Amino acid sequence: MKIVGIAGSNVGSKTRTAMDYTLKLASEKYPNAEITLLDLAEYEMVFSDGRNYWEYEGDTKYITETIMAADAIIIGTPTFQASIPATLKNIFDLLPVNAFRDKVVSMLVTAGTAKHYLMVEQQLKPILAYMKAHIVPTYVFIEEKDFHRKEIINDDILFRMERLVEDTVLLVDAYADIRQMKDAEYDF
Repeated sequence: MKIVGIAGSNVGSKTRTAMDYTLKLASEKYPNAEITLLDLAEYEMVFSDGRNYWEYEGDTKYITETIMAADAIIIGTPTFQASIPATLKNIFDLLPVNAFRDKVVSMLVTAGTAKHYLMVEQQLKPILAYMKAHIVPTYVFIEEKDFHRKEIINDDILFRMERLVEDTVLLVDAYADIRQMKDAEYDF
């Protein structure tokens, strides 16, 4: 199983801190999984210009092809101006409409205030649904108060991050079983 974590901003550290912890949990619980972190702050991305994702070069090609090869994607995003960052939106724009078909996508969101929880419901989930993702229904929302000195200090958040990893992998397995049963219905 290939799990790709995306730290969806090119600035800040809280989302990266949360993604590091989440992917560490995933690697401990599922040691056979191939886990990759794509921290968008570490790459030189170009803006989408309408080409197919495989036509880009360099970091843009690497990131889009890594996402397309994943079985599961854990998207970590900060909330900027009550919205997703442009760097994350650019990733969605670079990919085809059906990019997340047969992929499970889960989310963790960092924000300065609880007032931004609707960003996931009104922006991120609709984009993922449009791109045909199997969306993990629950997500982890982490506020400024849950961090202290670049560490997550809220035990409930840590528990929910562990649950997010489990739910993501369970859904990948469930959908794989469903596809296998459907494929078995055909005689060829």
